[in-house]
Amino acid sequence: MSLFFDYSLDGIANGMVYATLALALVLIYRATKIINFAQGAAGMLTTFIAFSLLSRGMGYWWAFLLVLIIGFAIGAACERILIRPLHGRSELNPVIVTIGLLVVFEGLAGAIYGNASRGFPAAFSQSGLRVGGTTIAFSHFDVFILIAVLALMAGTLVLFRYTALGLRMRATAFSREIARLLGVRVGLLLTLGWGLAGIAGSLAGLLAAPTSSFGPYYMDLVLVYGFTAAVIGGLESPVGALVGGLITGLCISYVGGYLGSGLEPLGALALLMVALMARPEGIFARPPARRV
Repeated sequence: MSLFFDYSLDGIANGMVYATLALALVLIYRATKIINFAQGAAGMLTTFIAFSLLSRGMGYWWAFLLVLIIGFAIGAACERILIRPLHGRSELNPVIVTIGLLVVFEGLAGAIYGNASRGFPAAFSQSGLRVGGTTIAFSHFDVFILIAVLALMAGTLVLFRYTALGLRMRATAFSREIARLLGVRVGLLLTLGWGLAGIAGSLAGLLAAPTSSFGPYYMDLVLVYGFTAAVIGGLESPVGALVGGLITGLCISYVGGYLGSGLEPLGALALLMVALMARPEGIFARPPARRV
């Protein structure tokens, strides 16, 4: 029972990271119907930028904030320069571009920083918390992950549900043509959506780096798990990203704990297949419209 409890806590902490990357995928997909395969690599690149800033003596929180801003800029630039010119062409073209960006970002990081793995500092202690006389498998840094991701999710929900800007973004996601007729600046909102996804991806990279082998490819598996989480929750649902992330994190933690860490990717694949067979549209997907 103690192992199950520890695996559950580990799954919650990791699941929140997967939920963050899933949110980034959801923000882009609901606006453009594109799966951004470069989202994890972009988060990796901004995390390397944070590593450089910290190595040069910049304070942790200043570097943290600056990297989130850089992530926003990278996401917005990708949409404006690379994705928007492809609008109206084959739906496969943007997907190929994001795969190309994945290769470019990882190659750029390898060329600048090298391919060797290294450690990335955590914002808080990674030693287990003591509850009574027992040390549990949940650290101060895990608490920070939980708070940071919940704050991001709450901010996203407030933006989309209770602000005029969020209403315009939802209208753009529903129908670009109708939104344009209503006077919405669709192009600007699409760029904003990609920028917000860049912030979420950068946050995922910063949260995942201290708990993994930090290198140019460390976000590849996180992207796989984040994509699994997004599919489980629904590719157009921010709330689904959170729930899907927790489900994915817990399942992978149980597989790694009881069957071995080498089977974790297979566990994610099995989970994805089950989700696609049971509810392919996702748990929180909107019901399809019916013609009468």
